[in-house]
Amino acid sequence: MPAPRLYVDSADVDAVSPLLSGSLVHGVTTNPTILERAGRTVADIPELYARWAGEGAREIFFQAWGDDEAALERRAREILALGELAVVKVPATRVGFGVAARLAREGAPVLLTAVFTPAQALAAASCGIRYIAAYLGRMRDAGFDAVGDIARMQAACGDSATEVLAASLRTPDDIVALAEAGVPTFTAAPDVLWAALAHPATDDAAAVFEASPSLAS
Repeated sequence: MPAPRLYVDSADVDAVSPLLSGSLVHGVTTNPTILERAGRTVADIPELYARWAGEGAREIFFQAWGDDEAALERRAREILALGELAVVKVPATRVGFGVAARLAREGAPVLLTAVFTPAQALAAASCGIRYIAAYLGRMRDAGFDAVGDIARMQAACGDSATEVLAASLRTPDDIVALAEAGVPTFTAAPDVLWAALAHPATDDAAAVFEASPSLAS
């Protein structure tokens, strides 16, 4: 299994920057809803890409959109043209599968988003798509066996180059549960990531260390 990787799921530059500058995350993921929450639009995508690339992101995800296959593919290619760090997200619809498969065949980094079943995961792997995004929180809300089904998606991808990127993670325990099930990559909101890095017992231990007489000058 690949080494675990964390991504920050946000377009709030003030929240993303500390995680990138501290090398705490591998990159940034967004979608149209996340852009809207941060007061951004698709017109801001080039600016956000340049900023996050400069702050050390190793992958930056933006989602393509379009009323038909031609529009979806055109915008996907525009996102990829931003630079070598860009990964394009395409919805796992019938149209989206076609666009994602063509781009993947050309070697482009593609994430198929809103994957809900192991069968979809298997199809993505057969097309050579680099990532699939599974939404744990949404799946759980809809009554799925979310952790179990996402683990089955990872198993369906087998030894292919396709990785499950788990999203809609609401607590650090969600991340750990999926890691224990064999999922390697995770994206979460900044507050969830900071919560994963901290614990009161750690703070207490650090305070004891700082109070040690051996540190007195």
